[in-house]
Amino acid sequence: MDLVYLIVLVSPLIFVHELGHFLFAKAFGVKVITFSLGFGPKILRIRGRETEYCIGLIPLGGYVRMLEATKNDIVLPEDRGRTFESLALYKRILVVLAGPVMNLLFPVLLYFSVFVSAGPFLPPTVGVVLPGHSAEGKLRPGDRIMAVDGEEVGTFDEIRRIIHNNPGKVLRFKVFRDNKHIDVEVLAEETLERGELDMVERFGTVGIGPSSPAPVIGVPEPGSPAHRAGLRTFDLVTHVAGVPVRRYMDLEAALSEATEQTVPVTYMRPIILSGALGGLAEMAVYDSGVVALTPDPNGTDVLSRTGIETADLYAAHVPEDSYLYKAGLRPGDKIVRLDGEDVPAWSTFRERVLREPDRPHRIEYLSARDGRVASGTFQMRREDFTDQHGQTFARYVLRVQHWVPYAPEERVEHPRPIRYALSKAVDETVKVARFTVVAMVRLVQGRLSFDSLSGPITIYEVAGQERRKGADYFIWVMAFLSINLGLINLLPIPVLDGGHLLFFTIEGVLRRPLPLRVREVAHILGMAVLLLLMAVAFKNDVEKRWDVIVSEVKGLVG
Repeated sequence: MDLVYLIVLVSPLIFVHELGHFLFAKAFGVKVITFSLGFGPKILRIRGRETEYCIGLIPLGGYVRMLEATKNDIVLPEDRGRTFESLALYKRILVVLAGPVMNLLFPVLLYFSVFVSAGPFLPPTVGVVLPGHSAEGKLRPGDRIMAVDGEEVGTFDEIRRIIHNNPGKVLRFKVFRDNKHIDVEVLAEETLERGELDMVERFGTVGIGPSSPAPVIGVPEPGSPAHRAGLRTFDLVTHVAGVPVRRYMDLEAALSEATEQTVPVTYMRPIILSGALGGLAEMAVYDSGVVALTPDPNGTDVLSRTGIETADLYAAHVPEDSYLYKAGLRPGDKIVRLDGEDVPAWSTFRERVLREPDRPHRIEYLSARDGRVASGTFQMRREDFTDQHGQTFARYVLRVQHWVPYAPEERVEHPRPIRYALSKAVDETVKVARFTVVAMVRLVQGRLSFDSLSGPITIYEVAGQERRKGADYFIWVMAFLSINLGLINLLPIPVLDGGHLLFFTIEGVLRRPLPLRVREVAHILGMAVLLLLMAVAFKNDVEKRWDVIVSEVKGLVG
């Protein structure tokens, strides 16, 4: 069955490639003798007016055979102007280039078919504003963004895309706030991020998020009204005085209205299950409860009156072998200061540490054991990783986590699904093409191991795996392979389209074609290079699966 899906996966890529050559050849008047999908014995033949259309037994390839005198084709007098060689040089370049270009355009259609049915989406509403970023003091949680730089937006995804694509630019946000429209100007901060294959991406950020934090609380003071009532850090409040609360801002509003009277507060408390599933997973279950909370009438805000704040700065998971655990930090502790400066949010703590990862940092935290401020010194460790391409790299990892779940948002349909799908399809095609080109460069540089090359066995397995996940996954793999096929064919290796383009470039410089003998030798060398690469890829496929192959052979013998 997987073989069928392999054919379904590969055949369209070959078809669109050869179709590109065929259409441009026909458009320029070249006589096409054969259009073949596949190699080997023909299992289907259809004779057209002058072209034979056929399907070969081996589906991993195809070709378009055009009338060429240099290949000893019999050229009738009326067809002398219809040979491939008779075309002007630029037309021959276009015919050869059409195949790879079709492979690079085809993924746009494939990705479009996936994105056009995507959704529903998060609404264009600000859920959180991160301190220390350009949006602080300009945008607020709850703001409904109507347009960015004159472009109307209907989803948060559109907002993120516009900000991402305009690093270093001041953007004008049209915002609906307090029942009126206002204009706000925010700088899209330029951010650099290093990803796989040492690729550096430059993009813009303003420090906003689409979803609001859920009402998970922190209780910093042991003697506060919340602590006396029985509430604890990481409790998830669900109701105040019988009224449901969905977001932390809803909890703050409800507690602000409770001034002196005692109010019932319903909560759910996460209880860690140690050794869950035989130690295979870390799990927690909720234990529900209700307490009577009596606010302090002398308080001036929610924290001073109730002893409740957001759990954002509280450490939820601190591995025992981590540098922060050795510095004294424990789950439930609240991070207060870093290097003598107050920490307003977890995002600020993370950014400051990762900005200077190779030096010691002093952390001050409010202990959950005794309510006192303690301190310690830590330095991040550089950890080595090997990615799926076999490239080894080192990076710093912040080995501590907080727990701030987000409240579910009511999703919306995209107001312009066609435009959205097309722009996303183009962006994704460019992204994958860039990644593939960088991978090729890394191979030539020796920074990416040839062990990362994969061959037909891997493609066969991937075809089966992805079709079991669903049609969308299968389409994504097809698009990825199409882009790779198009770019590989552009390599300046004789027998590939890129090799022909190289010959045409030399012909344009010399004002005459290369001697036939030179081209024949180059084709032999090019074929040798391709066979060598195929052998390496096949060897890698076998080595990755050697243990499985041996066990299956033993099973057959046994």
